[in-house]
Amino acid sequence: PVPAQTRIAQTTAEPPAAAPATHRFTDEIGRRVDVPMDVKRIVSLAPNLTEIVFALGEGDHLAGDTDFCDYPPEATQKPRVGGPVNPNLEQIVALTPGLVLATKAINRRETVEALARLGLPVYVTDPHSVDEMITPVEDLGSVLHAEKTAVPLVEDLRARLSDLDRRLAGTVPRRVLFVVWTDPLISIGRDTFIADALRRAGARSVVDTTAEWPRVSLEEIVRLQPEFVVFARAHAGDTQQDIDALRTRPGWRDLSALRRGDIVVISEAINRPAPRMVDAIEQLARALHSESFASRDRQSKRAPHVTEEACACAR
Repeated sequence: PVPAQTRIAQTTAEPPAAAPATHRFTDEIGRRVDVPMDVKRIVSLAPNLTEIVFALGEGDHLAGDTDFCDYPPEATQKPRVGGPVNPNLEQIVALTPGLVLATKAINRRETVEALARLGLPVYVTDPHSVDEMITPVEDLGSVLHAEKTAVPLVEDLRARLSDLDRRLAGTVPRRVLFVVWTDPLISIGRDTFIADALRRAGARSVVDTTAEWPRVSLEEIVRLQPEFVVFARAHAGDTQQDIDALRTRPGWRDLSALRRGDIVVISEAINRPAPRMVDAIEQLARALHSESFASRDRQSKRAPHVTEEACACAR
């Protein structure tokens, strides 16, 4: 016979806790991810994903992000889990996230698999173009049950891009050099999302290669003579001193665009597949094709959020 003490324990013991309800999603690299129905804590492993979380109004649920997550300013106040390439898995687990967000472009598959083995749901995004940048905004709106914010945000982004397409229809793309780094000179390849952003702004990179971040010969750029040189910076003023120095350097001083002052500085948001990228595309389009905007600017009350950072320097 079962001892009375054991029978009492069996009778009064708490039933096992039910597993939290989940909703199954397929992420952008084809993985099935079971996400809690009510995600209270999120860890983001990429700056663009952190921006999307805040854009969806879910910043209060962000439990942690990476050392490189710097926008909006509130993102810098979150607990850090290290860099995107080699985040600290122990720190991530200690934050007890209900969901981890990663992106194929900068997070390693090994990181995703390790976190999944630890029982954490990891949703991976993989945008390759401006239109595909909007997809994670829409998808994460569903994953986080933030559709009320996501739907109008997505509609706004698509409407602004459509407006750009209409304004720039029939214009000749400007031939540009997009400068990622000056020494050595690094630009962008034709299949990157930045190259697609340039196309949407009515520009075409003079660098034509399948490499994503090609190191480019300055002599070749001088031969190609781009119409404009484009820099992306957080603050346009920070770049003026660099531009003045470039004008005195061998090779650079042979670029007609530098001598003419056809230099455009736009927001660094062009570098991140997140909603602010559309702001940067609008900035660049206005700088390169001002004639396409002059007639209808009075009708639009929506100026790009950081338009003042876009400038044609030293003209």
